[in-house]
Amino acid sequence: MNRVHIVGRKNSGKTTLIVELVEWLTQQGYRVGTIKHTHHHHELDTPGKDSFRHREAGSCAIGILSPAMNARLWPNPAPEKNGDDASANQAAEQSTLLHSFMDQCDLVLVEGDSQTTAMKLGVGRAENTNEPMIAQGENFSALITDDKFETDLPVLPRRDIPALATWILDHSGIGSR
Repeated sequence: MNRVHIVGRKNSGKTTLIVELVEWLTQQGYRVGTIKHTHHHHELDTPGKDSFRHREAGSCAIGILSPAMNARLWPNPAPEKNGDDASANQAAEQSTLLHSFMDQCDLVLVEGDSQTTAMKLGVGRAENTNEPMIAQGENFSALITDDKFETDLPVLPRRDIPALATWILDHSGIGSR
């Protein structure tokens, strides 16, 4: 799976950037998937509804089919108490399940996950008082901004979505059409 992570501090414009990239890339004929990576707990199913009750009963995978939208849900097991290696193995298993769902996509844009080893692009805005996350992280491929920041990384123009998307396609191994 061709996966690119868009990483930045709160209010750096990650979501807006991903939306604009998805719109442009799909107009060019690419199949784009998205993942929102978060460390916060979110209830993705509605307590008391049938699918929630299926999960509470122990279903290991839940599907919801409707005329307008479909969903796949699966419970994330409680972290194992056997140390970091066990937790890392569980995270890898969950990631594999999600990736198998995304295998139909030409490109998957992930919002977040600064710890990934996949291609990571930092987003920076001068109006945020903190410096971009690239100053504290490793393995960033580029900084996306229209502002001035000190960096040795390539700086990609935030406002030029076609140029930015083309750079992502070329550097993720997909290539422009």
